[in-house]
Amino acid sequence: MAFSLSSKPFDRASLADGDSGFRMNKSDLRRLSVSTLHISTRYKAPKTLEVRAGSGNTFGTVFRVTTFGESHGGGVGCVIDGCPPRIPLSEADMQVELDRRRPGQSRITTPRKETDTCSIISGISEGMTTGTPIAVVVPNTDQRGHDYTEMSMAYRPSHADATYDFKYGVRSVQGGGRSSARETIGRVAAGAVAKKLLKIKTGTEVLAYVSQVHKVVLPEGVVDNEMVTLDQIESNIVRCPDPVYADKMIDAIDAVRVRGDSVGGVVTCIVRNVPRGLGTPVFDKLEAELAKAVMSLPATKGFEIGSGFSGTFLTGSEHNDEFYTDEHGRIRTRSNRSGGIQGGISNGETITMKIAFKPTSTIAKKQHTVTRDKKETELIARGRHDPCVVPRAVPMVEAMVALVVLDQLMLQYAQCEMFPINPALQEPLEPVESIAGQPV
Repeated sequence: MAFSLSSKPFDRASLADGDSGFRMNKSDLRRLSVSTLHISTRYKAPKTLEVRAGSGNTFGTVFRVTTFGESHGGGVGCVIDGCPPRIPLSEADMQVELDRRRPGQSRITTPRKETDTCSIISGISEGMTTGTPIAVVVPNTDQRGHDYTEMSMAYRPSHADATYDFKYGVRSVQGGGRSSARETIGRVAAGAVAKKLLKIKTGTEVLAYVSQVHKVVLPEGVVDNEMVTLDQIESNIVRCPDPVYADKMIDAIDAVRVRGDSVGGVVTCIVRNVPRGLGTPVFDKLEAELAKAVMSLPATKGFEIGSGFSGTFLTGSEHNDEFYTDEHGRIRTRSNRSGGIQGGISNGETITMKIAFKPTSTIAKKQHTVTRDKKETELIARGRHDPCVVPRAVPMVEAMVALVVLDQLMLQYAQCEMFPINPALQEPLEPVESIAGQPV
């Protein structure tokens, strides 16, 4: 918008098309009333309009992971960017976690036979990370595309078949494409790297286990989250560290498996030896990042941190975690209903969370649905699917949680560790041999 005064007489006719203002002398201006003063404006639209849309296939800020591949394509994998250099790393580090995730482990998982053997094709030199992107590939070898003939025409109830069509107008029919849990191979491979880096740098340990299958619920306190070990979790096919409840869970899965049905459950995840200060208020709070990470896994339907929904039954005096100073001179909390996170920032206590998984959508029972051309029909899905996803979801949850914690650790270094810390209030992120003369 332009406005100017000049000694030239006011001339309305001089306002040619496209002129962004007008001219008048001072006497003309004094004679004009407010109601007769008109100012023309012209908005110049940008020559180009650029729209940037997120693809949804990359996770993380500093430690970034992009997954690729589909259930029945040539293979799946990931690209890991932001990994520090000079870290010993090999396929064996990833294979341990991939073997925990792979199908065909037991009678309560899908019978699909895949070795899930990974290959690192970049980012490693002489067994060490180079600081450049690490690419990991896992081929698909046991594919049965013909199992999905009916599903190419009709939508599986509660599956992603319909919504992928609603969004993209096209989808990969075989195995559900990117909506298949096979996509999580890339996450688990990247999570193995994150877990190794956390163990080396801060001594942080991420563990998950099954705490519920259908109506079989592991009571609170049966498992000591400060003492439970990976060997205890891996001691049975359902990955529940308590053998009595593990047998009950296996029986519950067997009961629906033989009927061609499915059940859901809950995975509990803990993070021990967590550095203080992780998480960035206000939109990137640690629990918000964790919730996004685990809720991006297939079949997830619920997330709790600390006391979760049960905390709503308590009063503030009952729920608050009171502070005290321990024998090592560290500020601690007597209880941990906050789940190791307060104000979106880790407080050094063990982080505890629960993730709910729905029953597997693809089942071998007749269901009502519609075809892609909107005709009502019935569908009996074929293929090989888990009667309960939670046993194989355990390493997936661990991977996503490790990715978040490592990314937040690297962000903490970038913002708060560049300059000397305030030793009166902050602790070093690295593990130390002792605090106040006592071993930690």
